Amino acid sequence: MPGPRSRPAVAAARAAARRRSGRAHQQQQAGYSASDIQGMTTAFMKANPTIKVENTLVAYEALHDKIVAAAPAGTYDVVLMDCIWPAEFAKKHVVADISDKVKALSGLSGIFPGAIQTAQYEGKYYGMPWLLDTKYLFYNTEMLQKAGIKPEQLATWDGVKSAAQALKAKNIVKYPLIGSWAQAEAVVCDYAALVGAFGGSFLDAAGKPAFTSGGGLQALQFMRDLISSGLANPASAESIEDDVVKTFSQGNAAIALNWTFMYGQANDPKASKVAGKVGMLRTPAGPGGKAPGVNGASALAITSGSQHQDAAWEYVKYLTSQSVQDKFATSSLPIWKASYDEPAVQKAGTPAVVSVAKNPAAGHDSSAAGAELQRGLAAVAGRHPEGAAGPPGPGRRRPDRSRPCLHGFELNRRWAARWLRLRRPPVPRNVPGWFVRESHGSPRPC
Repeated sequence: MPGPRSRPAVAAARAAARRRSGRAHQQQQAGYSASDIQGMTTAFMKANPTIKVENTLVAYEALHDKIVAAAPAGTYDVVLMDCIWPAEFAKKHVVADISDKVKALSGLSGIFPGAIQTAQYEGKYYGMPWLLDTKYLFYNTEMLQKAGIKPEQLATWDGVKSAAQALKAKNIVKYPLIGSWAQAEAVVCDYAALVGAFGGSFLDAAGKPAFTSGGGLQALQFMRDLISSGLANPASAESIEDDVVKTFSQGNAAIALNWTFMYGQANDPKASKVAGKVGMLRTPAGPGGKAPGVNGASALAITSGSQHQDAAWEYVKYLTSQSVQDKFATSSLPIWKASYDEPAVQKAGTPAVVSVAKNPAAGHDSSAAGAELQRGLAAVAGRHPEGAAGPPGPGRRRPDRSRPCLHGFELNRRWAARWLRLRRPPVPRNVPGWFVRESHGSPRPC
């Protein structure tokens, strides 16, 4: 988080009436690196000489609280808004309704639905999608081949379970699966995919929790059975996404769900023993044929207290434009459908990832039944349920510290904001988060 306001920035803003100055705040998580952001910003300022932008870094775990804390003072112009925050930020007037600006853009239908939804709440736009991220199923190609399993067999959860049984029976790997099922968003996201696959929902028509029966209960039973049968590593109950990458990369698991970043890390010969042996598929389907994914995208939003909203919008438009996103596709895949037909983007994003990402899963949803879910999984793993998650810390915040991202099921989002809370855990994915700080003017209180 940036410190006190920069004196030179304030002086520059006061000296030239048409010149706007800001400070951008980057985080390290997934997608664009700090050098990527600096390159984008430098190019933007060259094309817009009357606008000055400054950026720094902030950890993802602190991003939400920093945005909320800075809102009353109107400290920043642009912020990176995770897909789980629009409900909260809109209700608290932390970010501005920019529906008119977004709808005025040409080619809006060319953005993936799962991406554009990250900036929406109750039919209004509170930002522009910028970073794409989705959960996928990863598998060890060599292990599957040894077991006589074809990748297409992993298209369903029944197929995944059968594949795991074959891998275990042939002693190819002790625990075929590894899950990120620690009491954090980690367990919630995997569970969310399974709830959808088994035809369940988190809320009923009255907005009350519905995941304790039907598909929600079947999903939990499926996860529990994987551990009790020895198909999933008992360590799953205390693992987050980074732990899954490590276990998989050491050759101690054949199948795992994780975010897009895992493909690159597991294929890095400097850090992985299975480099070159990593396959990637969409999330599997359940008994009814449903195969929803989990959306982890983020959007750029303009703060309600910004005194430079027009300049901020120019900056947001630039960063989210197809030309800029295509240029940096190596770091983060674009939000634009047409980008995936560009040879340069296919090469930059690696053909294996692009081929799966260009056909995203139909549904995106998340919820926070994490505590109850974790107790059941921890009991199977032989651990005391109350000690499953440990004290609150990075990536293991209590479920009541965050907000929902419900983008797949037809849920009542007002009730979702009350009942379901979620925060994405920290994983080493180098995604910048943005704050653009204003340098003068009287901020509007939230």
